[in-house]
Amino acid sequence: MEMPSDFDRLLFFEHARRTAEAHYAKNPLDADNLTKWGGVLLELSQFQNGPDSKKMVQDAIDKLKEAMVIEPTKHDALWCLGNAYTSNAFLTPDQEEAKGDFEMAARYYKQACELDPENELYKKSLEVVDRAPELHTEIHKHGLGQQSMGQGASSSSGAKQQNAKKNKDSDLKYDVCGWIILAVGLVVWLGFAKSNLPQPPPPSS
Repeated sequence: MEMPSDFDRLLFFEHARRTAEAHYAKNPLDADNLTKWGGVLLELSQFQNGPDSKKMVQDAIDKLKEAMVIEPTKHDALWCLGNAYTSNAFLTPDQEEAKGDFEMAARYYKQACELDPENELYKKSLEVVDRAPELHTEIHKHGLGQQSMGQGASSSSGAKQQNAKKNKDSDLKYDVCGWIILAVGLVVWLGFAKSNLPQPPPPSS
């Protein structure tokens, strides 16, 4: 099966976001829908830059916490919350602030593991977040912090250097937490595929 392109994924998750929003208007107490909505926003945040990305991650956190109020033992929402706080931490240059987000992520991952102890993905997430502060330091040492806050170069030659550096930093960021985002995307994709919600057209070949 051919993996969808970034453009196809963007179209799918934007469609999924609108679908979840419409469903919420009809049934605001559907914890499954809120969890999918949060996962969709987290996935879409990867297509944004700087403050826009952080704002979308925060919106995802709000939706997931709303799901937890409705269903406190919903382990997939807890796991997605861990992913959201992990993503937010990597987008935060300040080490102390990021450390707080990593601690929150670990707390949610641990709760998810306690509720579903056989889930290998939850256990892997908990293992990775323990190393996250060290990885955060390395990432921002390479300049991702400045890139994530939307700072650019003023000259054309400087812009070329910044773009080359941004590509390297984006690759490094993906190496660190890309598997988490990919997992969120697959969970959300499968969740909508199994639901009765309207489906987007299949990815173009």
